Amino acid sequence: MTDPVQCVPDPSERLETAFRAVYADKMQGLAFVNPAVGVEAVGFAPWKHYWLGVMLTPWSMNLLLAPRESGAWRSLPVGEKRRYTFPAGSFDFISAHADAIGAYLICSLFSPLLEFSDHETARQTALCAREALFDSANAEPHELPAANLSPPQSIDVTSDRPGPLAQLEATLAAPISRRDLLHARFPDGSDEPRG
Repeated sequence: MTDPVQCVPDPSERLETAFRAVYADKMQGLAFVNPAVGVEAVGFAPWKHYWLGVMLTPWSMNLLLAPRESGAWRSLPVGEKRRYTFPAGSFDFISAHADAIGAYLICSLFSPLLEFSDHETARQTALCAREALFDSANAEPHELPAANLSPPQSIDVTSDRPGPLAQLEATLAAPISRRDLLHARFPDGSDEPRG
């Protein structure tokens, strides 16, 4: 008999408490800290077996994954990466651990946050970033392989044989019947399918 799945409660309150303690103990007055931005766990909601949201602090804005279902979380050594795929693409999350929080994974969105003039602007940006993960219109277009436009290594100009361009033009100009097309017979006499 398998153990029933136990759900871990929303980590927002624990995250905010832990990061406020870090801010109070270690981050006050540092040049990369924006005092106009506060600590807030933004938009945490279930996603697959995890809690997904954005952790907003005066020094960073990170997507954060935390355990939601017992047994589904696979810990990694701190600093190791794991890739997760969303409709908007695949993103690397880095493993972290804090005694007050436990294990979690982060993906940096902004660090530092010096360009934000106030907390509400940073919060709205965090909400938009989380929402954007689930919109496939935000995915990067797939790269096409680069074409090789280099000329052939050697060209025999003394040959009477037509070059590749002349051969292609002749093939395209040659008539082809529907029967030949259906049976993959081509004007050059080849029965080899092309493509």
